[in-house]
Amino acid sequence: MSDFGHDPTGNPDPMGNHEPTGDRDPKPTPPGNHDRGPASTGAPTGVPTGTPASAPDHHHTSTLSRDRTRTLGRERLAGRISRFDRSHRVDRTLAHAITRVTGEALGPYQSAVIRIGFAATWLLFLLREFPHREELYGPDGPWSWDLAQQLIASNHAFTALMWADGQVWFGIVYAFAVLSSFLLMLGWRTRTMSVLFMVGVLSLQNRSIFMGDGGDNVIHLMAIYLVLTRCGQVWSLDERRERRARDARARGAWVGPDRAGPVLWTVLGLVLAAATLAGKIDGGFFGGWRTIYWGLWAVQGLWWLAGRYGRSVQPRILLDVVANLVHNAALFVIMAEACLIYATAGWYKIQGTRWQDGTAVYYPLHLDYFSPWPALSDLLSASGTLMLLVTYGTVIVQVAFPFTLFNRRVKNVLLAAMITEHAVIAVVLGLPFFSLAMIAADAVFLPTSFLRRVGGWAVRARGRLFSRLGRTLRTVPRPREEPERTPETAETAEPPHVGFTA
Repeated sequence: MSDFGHDPTGNPDPMGNHEPTGDRDPKPTPPGNHDRGPASTGAPTGVPTGTPASAPDHHHTSTLSRDRTRTLGRERLAGRISRFDRSHRVDRTLAHAITRVTGEALGPYQSAVIRIGFAATWLLFLLREFPHREELYGPDGPWSWDLAQQLIASNHAFTALMWADGQVWFGIVYAFAVLSSFLLMLGWRTRTMSVLFMVGVLSLQNRSIFMGDGGDNVIHLMAIYLVLTRCGQVWSLDERRERRARDARARGAWVGPDRAGPVLWTVLGLVLAAATLAGKIDGGFFGGWRTIYWGLWAVQGLWWLAGRYGRSVQPRILLDVVANLVHNAALFVIMAEACLIYATAGWYKIQGTRWQDGTAVYYPLHLDYFSPWPALSDLLSASGTLMLLVTYGTVIVQVAFPFTLFNRRVKNVLLAAMITEHAVIAVVLGLPFFSLAMIAADAVFLPTSFLRRVGGWAVRARGRLFSRLGRTLRTVPRPREEPERTPETAETAEPPHVGFTA
């Protein structure tokens, strides 16, 4: 420890240059000590000659204690600053997360893909089964009207097909389900269409319990979750209408009020009131489907009133925050549901002996019900190594997928493998709608960059298609317009030729 600022010889030089000041002679060095350094005297370094070694240096001790105090103070201050930084970092991260969850509806492209995927799957299923609709869910089905009434009375499920027994009412509900699926896929009034889509799905699936498979169960659940999402932010007619209105306001043009929304809301309110008064919807004032439908109808009306007649933006901001929270929570539930489906299927497969010995995939390929292409099934099942790899690969992918969500690259690889697997199942086993439903559920994990790229490809393809159609329409020869014949032109006109001219 250097004695900076303290000179025991009384030298005022702060740099420690021990030189005589001129008025004081240096002390004579005792004889015999010319060969010895300071350590040979037994005195500590910096102690003047002649000072006893045992004499305490109070100035040196006070300097050491002062330095130690300063060091401890700096360490304590550094510790407090570090703890403040850590707490400040945590608070900043938490504030950012809260702002992100409440300030925006996350996953707009993923929710749009889910909306389009499930609506298209259900629509295609209804169109394919249109010739057999009455045997599946109608009066001619194996699950009779009386059995359906007993089941609905016990489980309190909702189905509009129980409101009347007859082919006319069944045809109306079936057409309603087809129309709502189509409009939801296009994204027209998505908040309303998502509720009507759920009504159509529940009405048909709850009517007959003999119909359905794993894909129908997934559609059943996702139809309920879609009601809680803001799935029309992108790739929808609603988004296009909002963009055009925003551009018109930016140009200074007048944008008229929305009339289709209030009319649709009023009509649905009248239908809901009629069904409630007739006692067709199960539930009381608090609880049951009656409360759910009336609550959704009231929230939609409150949203419109806040946007149309609100004197300030605060009510609309509050509704936006609540809608974002509900959307993000529903999107998380959809992701958790997909992970639960794969994890449950994988762990149950592990317990099966056929999956353990690697032969489970072989047997469905030889069932007539799951062999639309017998030649293709025989070709795939001819290789035992391929069956072993497919069997073990299916189990590994399904079990490992929920654990790979925190690693983007591995997750994307397994996601591509699962989508490919469902596409193969759709072709080889003849389960197209089950595969489409599972692919639509997997789409919630697709990267946003990939979905944007796909959207760009779709926009460019649509532009090329429309440009080609425009060129085709322009190149079609139009009928030649004959000039109007007057008496003057009739006299000078040439007589018409018959046959070929020379």
